[in-house]
Amino acid sequence: MKFNKESILQSIGDCKKSTPVKISSTVLKSVFRWFILLSIGYIVLYPLFYMITTSISTKEAFLDPTSVWIPNSVTLENFTFMYKVMDYGAALLATLRIEMVSALLEVFTCAIVAYGFARFKFPLRKILTALLFVTILIPTPMIVMPLMTNFSKLDFLGILGLFNKISGIDLRPDLLGTPWTFYLPSLFASGLKSGLLIYIYIQFFKGLPYELEEASWIDGAGPIRTFFAIAVPSSGVVILTVIVFSIIWHWNDYFMASMFMDEGYPLAVTMSKLHDLLNYNGIYLSPEKPNGLAYVLTGCLMFIIPPLIFYLIVQHWFVESIDRVGITG
Repeated sequence: MKFNKESILQSIGDCKKSTPVKISSTVLKSVFRWFILLSIGYIVLYPLFYMITTSISTKEAFLDPTSVWIPNSVTLENFTFMYKVMDYGAALLATLRIEMVSALLEVFTCAIVAYGFARFKFPLRKILTALLFVTILIPTPMIVMPLMTNFSKLDFLGILGLFNKISGIDLRPDLLGTPWTFYLPSLFASGLKSGLLIYIYIQFFKGLPYELEEASWIDGAGPIRTFFAIAVPSSGVVILTVIVFSIIWHWNDYFMASMFMDEGYPLAVTMSKLHDLLNYNGIYLSPEKPNGLAYVLTGCLMFIIPPLIFYLIVQHWFVESIDRVGITG
């Protein structure tokens, strides 16, 4: 191929002409991308910013129409009042003792069940897998009455019931109102959204190299030792994903807690009763007393602060784990 002076100069001229167009196109794309991201961020963060501003505003600043985002005067009285109204310390302790313990138990037991589904072939495996998806599809309110019946007189394979018929002595314990209504399902990988957690684990375990397990078996390790020595250390990303999901779902759970507990409610149940708690303390939500909204928003902010702090701590690893596990939607 021959090059002459005229063709080279023409090519240089074409590059100079096209460069401003390409730069303008790149700039426009960047501006449009930032506009979309900022718009979505504003929509998502607007409620949080409004809750923070309202919670720290005094009554006069809240009723002042000239100040919206920056209050004229700041106070922590709303937090002090709502702490007493919600009995925040006891409710937070109940949440940690009941919901968070159940969440962590599910993280462990669901991993064991999912490893069995993903790595072993056993009778009725396909049928049990189909039942796993059924547990994901069936909503909790549809099975709450059978659960309450079982927990009110807990039995295993009808053994205690048969003993009751023979001897007249009823040894079936009533677990309603105790944390065991949450602990037992979690121990058997059948708690809150356990089916979905098991499915996430299964998808990850299927991608683990079989060579790692085969090498462990050659060294004399059994299935249990292989699970704890090979599968668990290699599953840090999916474990973090499941931990975040499980903790958030249990933190927001109020239906099961309101059904099974009769006192010592967690924060989610307290939030569902917030209107009645405020009325009991003389705060009514009405146009004549609009500052009652400030107390409601303060309570909402106090409810979301702990999981928000937790997510801010782990969000970097969580985003990376979502990308590696391959969860979409």
